[in-house]
Amino acid sequence: MKRTHIILLVFIALSIGLLVSFMGNLSTYETIASARQNEGKTVTIIAKLDNSLPMEYNPVKDPNYLSFHILDTLGGKAKVVYHYGKPYDMEKAERVVLKGKMNGDIFEITQKDGILIKCPSKYKDDPESAKKELK
Repeated sequence: MKRTHIILLVFIALSIGLLVSFMGNLSTYETIASARQNEGKTVTIIAKLDNSLPMEYNPVKDPNYLSFHILDTLGGKAKVVYHYGKPYDMEKAERVVLKGKMNGDIFEITQKDGILIKCPSKYKDDPESAKKELK
């Protein structure tokens, strides 16, 4: 074998190894049921707020504690505990993307950027306003 072939094979092997190591960090979206099966593993869930149950946030008592309930698309329910301050306009959220771990029946978010709020579009119910803004 020529020296260039050996170098090329080593480069290809290193590239494959690098790609495989990055694939371990890819996250997929889970349901609440699958998050319960993978208790303790960090997962990402897309859900909507369950407004039938109260949101618990008392900044005087503990400004770094927020709890609320979510529903996923398959009907799974869970209580969520967030260990940071309440995000702005949380009540208006259409959907939330949560990154955390199941701990029993509670989904715990331990990273500050563990909640992403998906607010409804201001043009969703009023197509005339959307047309005016585009002009």
